[in-house]
Amino acid sequence: MHVFLETEHLVLRPFTDTGSDVDRLFALDNDPDVMRFINGARPTSREAIRARTLPRLLHDHPCFGTRGYWAADEKTTGTFLGWFAFRPLDEQSPLLVELGYRLNKAAWGKGYATQGSRALIDKGFTDLGVQRVTANTMTVNTRSRRVMEKAGLSFLRSFTEDWPETIPGSEHGDVEYELVRADWEQKREQRR
Repeated sequence: MHVFLETEHLVLRPFTDTGSDVDRLFALDNDPDVMRFINGARPTSREAIRARTLPRLLHDHPCFGTRGYWAADEKTTGTFLGWFAFRPLDEQSPLLVELGYRLNKAAWGKGYATQGSRALIDKGFTDLGVQRVTANTMTVNTRSRRVMEKAGLSFLRSFTEDWPETIPGSEHGDVEYELVRADWEQKREQRR
């Protein structure tokens, strides 16, 4: 298995198009608690996972020379915990990337989201030429917002978008957080 990044408790690896990753994604995307702030907890078909989700997760970004989505496995057990996104918003430029994560309930509250996010941010700024990291979530998604803050991102703005289907809480809009390289460098120096 190719490993993209390791942390104290996580292994981030590329997704595969094998049945086991399809099964894992199907289970993750059909947990109503996990999907509450994503699609309002509507079920996702196995065919949608194969046809839409998996191709997005397998996509290589030319400016990185690698993928933008990583399966997250627990380091000691190999248990699938979910995924992290660290993808450039412009296919040809690594300057601006979007951070994201989707973890199963068993992984919640254990610091995995923060740990994986920090590791990706560090790799982006040190190895991938990233200048700015952004992350978005619904205003009411306080857990995800807390992860963004713990990972070093700062609140940038509130905004609303017209979504094809509304979900509970969407009437409160969305929020964007960010971290720029200079702020990351300053925070890293303070940790030393």
